Amino acid sequence: MEAALRLADDISEESILAMHKALMLHHPGFSPDDAGRFRTEQVWIGPGEAGPRTADFVAPHHNRIAEAIEDLVRFVGRQDVPVLAQVAVAHAQFETIHPFPDGNGRTGRALAQSILRNKGLVGSTAVPISAGLLVDVPRYFDALGEFRGGDAGPIIRAFARASRIAATTGSQLVDDLVEQLEESRAKMAGIRSDAAAWKILPRLVGQPAVNANYLKDTLGLGEMTALRALDSLMERRVLTETTGRSRGRVWQHRGIFDVLDSYAAVIRRMSAH
Repeated sequence: MEAALRLADDISEESILAMHKALMLHHPGFSPDDAGRFRTEQVWIGPGEAGPRTADFVAPHHNRIAEAIEDLVRFVGRQDVPVLAQVAVAHAQFETIHPFPDGNGRTGRALAQSILRNKGLVGSTAVPISAGLLVDVPRYFDALGEFRGGDAGPIIRAFARASRIAATTGSQLVDDLVEQLEESRAKMAGIRSDAAAWKILPRLVGQPAVNANYLKDTLGLGEMTALRALDSLMERRVLTETTGRSRGRVWQHRGIFDVLDSYAAVIRRMSAH
């Protein structure tokens, strides 16, 4: 998602490929050689070993992908379409093109966030529209099917519904996360202001489960410095060590996970109505 938002200023074939690469390069079971590359064979979607004749959906031939993506990019560049409708249609068209062997759903949702940022509808954050879309997966797929049949109304309404959910719940989510950070700061009273633990704390909102390697890579900490900081946060009950092992240890901020779990439960209840 961060990669998608960084690429929002220039939505192009190249940026779409870069989004897919960022999402899929280290995905288990996915060939790194296919990350950031359009598929080179025919694909279809259906239960079991369904062939193209009995599939629920047959994607366009791979020779047509580049031209179809070029057309999609031109549509995204238009300024005469209401933004949310434009996002919904662009997302549905991307899923219809189905340009990658795998990861089309997550790349299509990342693209939606890029368009929202590109059009200025949101500024400083990602809007959790995907949460609303995926609560009722059958309805979402039905909307995509209606789009492919020529009716864009259902997918636009799905995005409108998901956006309303995101807008009405997002502020509370932010407030709850801020409260968790404030509680953690209170527990850290007395730690030197230049200690590495203070650098770790704000990272926990976006990454509530960490290990020493993550802190080394993202904050440039030495291994012993990272481990001492994690031990300090654990002693003050900001973090909990989850593995119980001496190697490969992982620490998590349970309060942030609880906030996110509660948010997911709220999304489910709202979508049910």
